[in-house]
Amino acid sequence: MESSDFLEFLKSRSSVRIYNGDSLTGDEIEYILNCAGTAPSAGNLESWDVIVVRDPEIRAALAHAAFDQDHVELAGTIFVVCANYVRSMSRYGERGILYGLEDATIACTYMMLAAHAKNLHSCWTGAFDDDEVRGILDLPQHIRPVALLVVGRGYPSTVITTRMDAGEHVHQDIW
Repeated sequence: MESSDFLEFLKSRSSVRIYNGDSLTGDEIEYILNCAGTAPSAGNLESWDVIVVRDPEIRAALAHAAFDQDHVELAGTIFVVCANYVRSMSRYGERGILYGLEDATIACTYMMLAAHAKNLHSCWTGAFDDDEVRGILDLPQHIRPVALLVVGRGYPSTVITTRMDAGEHVHQDIW
């Protein structure tokens, strides 16, 4: 792939909030998870875990926990990406909390791009009640939900969002 092709691939991805409700196939889920498994991680500890949710009742409960965001329920599959603090803290102590969050977000980004590569649509959803999600999914105390990555067959908006120029984020040598 040429570098210009990669940039266009990235630019063509967008968050989608309207879905047909179909679950992903087993092969699609496996592909997305295999791509996540290639993500870099602190100390190669891979301090992230994923709960794949397809059950309609659990999706509805997660949508409620996400402050009633409809797209969470409408997408056929939700990847609940979590930081696993025990894995990272075993080597890095308190700093492992940050590394666990970083590992989970990098893995989630890879999953989102993998879905795009499969011509699926996604929306990274970070607004949710952590404790409610923890209760719905029976998460252990050392696991923190970081993102609800909804993935499915959707209907992208025809409105193209504008982005800041990359140079507006950059500082040379010092702030």
